[in-house]
Amino acid sequence: MSNAPRLTALDALHRSLGATMTDFAGWDMPLRYASEREEHNAVRTKAGLFDLSHMGEITVTGPQAAEFLNYALVGNIATVAVGRARYTMICAEDGGILDDLIVYRLGETEYMVVANAGNAQIVLDALTDRAGAFDTEVRDDRDAYALLAVQGPESPAILASVTDADLDGLKYYAGLPGTVAGVPALIARTGYTGEDGFELFVAPEHAEQLWQALTVAGASHGLVPCGLSCRDTLRLEAGMPLYGHELTTELTPFDAGLGRVVKFEKEGDFVGRKALEAAAERAETAPPRKLVGLIAEGRRVPRAGFSVVAGGQVIGEVTSGAPSPTLGKPIAIAYVDAAHAAPGAPGVGVDIRGSHEPYEVVSLPFYKRQK
Repeated sequence: MSNAPRLTALDALHRSLGATMTDFAGWDMPLRYASEREEHNAVRTKAGLFDLSHMGEITVTGPQAAEFLNYALVGNIATVAVGRARYTMICAEDGGILDDLIVYRLGETEYMVVANAGNAQIVLDALTDRAGAFDTEVRDDRDAYALLAVQGPESPAILASVTDADLDGLKYYAGLPGTVAGVPALIARTGYTGEDGFELFVAPEHAEQLWQALTVAGASHGLVPCGLSCRDTLRLEAGMPLYGHELTTELTPFDAGLGRVVKFEKEGDFVGRKALEAAAERAETAPPRKLVGLIAEGRRVPRAGFSVVAGGQVIGEVTSGAPSPTLGKPIAIAYVDAAHAAPGAPGVGVDIRGSHEPYEVVSLPFYKRQK
């Protein structure tokens, strides 16, 4: 096994654009091209183009694909219509979150599960392991796809200029096959930035052609290439969880405030059901720490792992923090004790290297786009 990072189909192109590259979950990925603030603002006001080929695609097919996914995942996947997608999670037997996922139903008996890069192998192994009793096939398709995303208010206009697919009819959390700039693609509309946008799953050998075509189509719309750094600040402002930060194996979906993704009413057993029923009950009687937003009064930036304090006591922990280009202030997402979780809760601060910096508690998200 070589430990060299994996390269996406767009690696040479990123380098030719002067990208600062970084190792992310075993992949060499663009962190930024020029200024992450400019990339962030482009997505908020115009559009950004991302290479997300590090995400893990797993295809599930066969007569019992729906029943199998209902057993393996916490959501009710059997009720997803063909052409639609659902946000869900895969949990361990003890209810801990192994990963959060998007599942696309591509056909009557065909699904695509998209896992986070760092968890793709874990998810693949768990699904393979759980498939035993079902008439279904789990296939590792990570090498079969490159993934490009166009995000931002100008993205529908940009994409419409290079495809005749019915983008207006493509709802949020849907996916349809089409042709984009002459390239066969699965066109999805999910997004991780808080903006409207599209994801394009294509064969790796078509990735560069598609990137170039989108770059040309987007030139008059202010489209810029965007790296992982602004992807993080965009999702942070939008209050979206990141695995390894807001979601971990130590937490159940109920601890993370995402109990709504667990569907106890679906038929049959599913992995983690008993533990999750207990977690749901605990959350009712003794609310766990709540996920909240924190906005700095000063300039110092909180980082993951820093303590949240009130009245000299530790009341929580920061899971993600960064300067917010949109708010012009440092922001953080944190788990805090329920007693201090209400917006405007008094006396809350973050311990930044021994000094207690004042923070305002707000409900998430920090940023919501105008429809």
